[in-house]
Amino acid sequence: MKGGFYDELSEKTYREMPLRLQAVGKVMLHIDRFEVGQSYVTAKVEDRNGDRISINIEGGRTGIDLQENLFRIKGVMPKSAYVTTTINDTGKLFVRKLPVLGVKDWLLIYEDDLFLLAVKDAYDEVEIIAV
Repeated sequence: MKGGFYDELSEKTYREMPLRLQAVGKVMLHIDRFEVGQSYVTAKVEDRNGDRISINIEGGRTGIDLQENLFRIKGVMPKSAYVTTTINDTGKLFVRKLPVLGVKDWLLIYEDDLFLLAVKDAYDEVEIIAV
């Protein structure tokens, strides 16, 4: 690992990730900029069909609501999702495993540290693997 890990939880979660994931869906999202609200951040990304999709990241509870067009969920609801990103300034890897709460029109990520890093504009790509 070139830059190391963001924290102990990232390292532990990374090591727990199965080598060959039986992924229901996997996406890599490039984020141009975050819009900061009171208790959340939003961003717009383009999906594989050229449609603009909204992402909402907020603190508080822990979990993720997947956006159906991004993950093409058909019949199998994933139980969890691994969210990874590399911190721009340090090159450190941030990893979290979040329970999948459901499917929404937006991609909603609930995770305190990811929210705080977004407020600081500390990353510009997020990979999500739903399993």
